Amino acid sequence: MGKGSSSVSSDVSSSTDHTPTKAQKNVATSEDSDLSMRTLSTPSPALICPPALPGFQNGRGSSTSSSSITGETVAMVHSPPPTRLTHPLIRLASRPQKEQASIDRLPDHSMVQIFSFLPTNQLCRCARVCRRWYNLAWDPRLWRTIRLTGETINVDRALKVLTRRLCQDTPNVCLMLETVIVSGCRRLTDRGLYTIAQCCPELRRLEVSGCYNISNEAVFDVVSLCPNLEHLDVSGCSKVTCISLTREASIKLSPLHGKQISIRYLDMTDCFVLEDEGLHTIAAHCTQLTHLYLRRCVRLTDEGLRYLVIYCTSIKELSVSDCRFVSDFGLREIAKLESRLRYLSIAHCGRITDVGIRYVAKYCSKLRYLNARGCEGITDHGVEYLAKNCTKLKSLDIGKCPLVSDTGLESLALNCFNLKRLSLKSCESITGQGLQIVAANCFDLQMLNVQDCEVSVEALRFVKRHCKRCVIEHTNPAFF
Repeated sequence: MGKGSSSVSSDVSSSTDHTPTKAQKNVATSEDSDLSMRTLSTPSPALICPPALPGFQNGRGSSTSSSSITGETVAMVHSPPPTRLTHPLIRLASRPQKEQASIDRLPDHSMVQIFSFLPTNQLCRCARVCRRWYNLAWDPRLWRTIRLTGETINVDRALKVLTRRLCQDTPNVCLMLETVIVSGCRRLTDRGLYTIAQCCPELRRLEVSGCYNISNEAVFDVVSLCPNLEHLDVSGCSKVTCISLTREASIKLSPLHGKQISIRYLDMTDCFVLEDEGLHTIAAHCTQLTHLYLRRCVRLTDEGLRYLVIYCTSIKELSVSDCRFVSDFGLREIAKLESRLRYLSIAHCGRITDVGIRYVAKYCSKLRYLNARGCEGITDHGVEYLAKNCTKLKSLDIGKCPLVSDTGLESLALNCFNLKRLSLKSCESITGQGLQIVAANCFDLQMLNVQDCEVSVEALRFVKRHCKRCVIEHTNPAFF
């Protein structure tokens, strides 16, 4: 085949289940020769494709090669698609040229706009269609984000090939890439993160949730070599116990900036081995945090929250749901965030009572969202104090709080007129009378959850009449 024909990079293994013909051997020989003639100035694009058997398809040599045994998805390298067919065997099989397709009449800027809505793997497929699409698919504006998903994809190799292609104009540095999302890619390892850390100094957002094979060392490299990183999601990464700079990075930086990491959003949900000492290190290094999620970090205690509030005074959103060792003393520390705190989730923290709620209500007057589901120590007194001090509350979840009754709902309705979402699921002491008081005062209510509550159909209809936009979640078969 000619110089523009497709070929597979030598670092991707290919397996076949049939004996090649003589013509196919000649084509393969020509492809190998063509591959050896390429220079580093004209690298091939990376393709993230599902497995496919090699051979001839529709009269053309297949440009896809992958393992047919393992069935895994891999990153593959191809040259730009040819402008015309040059091999005599293929020319005979080719069909007469049809008139230009409608999409080919679109100007380049429109095509780039269309490509901008495609995920990474589909964008790579588009690069195989023709030479024009190849050039448009690798427009730098389309490569500010890499998004890969799937449990079988070989993410380490995909990231290596993609970054190599994106670094062709600036060797070893990919300046346009700002976001990498590889959530749920269980085959991601430290090697893939090392590639990102070394090649993407302008990275601002990294999401690796559910990638349980990565460790602290790789995360340290990313935060050390990507100084502009602001958004980090390592939820479900059970081996990650801390966020910190590498020792080498700390030595190189001045004492004033040596412990500063620019991360503002950090999600460490389901990082089960995170302990108070690890949270202390995170707080000391990530002092600019505004959003922190520690759901199901079951080893954390009130002491860890004390460290957090000392260093991270700008936190707006905090979740410690299912952290069973957090108690009223921990809420006393959280209350020191004062009016900066807008979102707080303490769901299923069984040691929290009205005392902790009073601390938060007294000092965090601008609280907008509170999730206290399953905190069975909360009573009407806590809800009343919360309603009178946090009058701008918009969302409240007090489901599975059996000690909350209509009295608490009355206080809520008479003070929090901006309430939009209210969950009372499994609140055994709630009746239809309490719901009617809420509906009569909170006209902007948009969601009400009264599943497993003993409320009448008449009360539900009353809510629907007064709050016309409200979606009611219930378990009463008579109401529909």
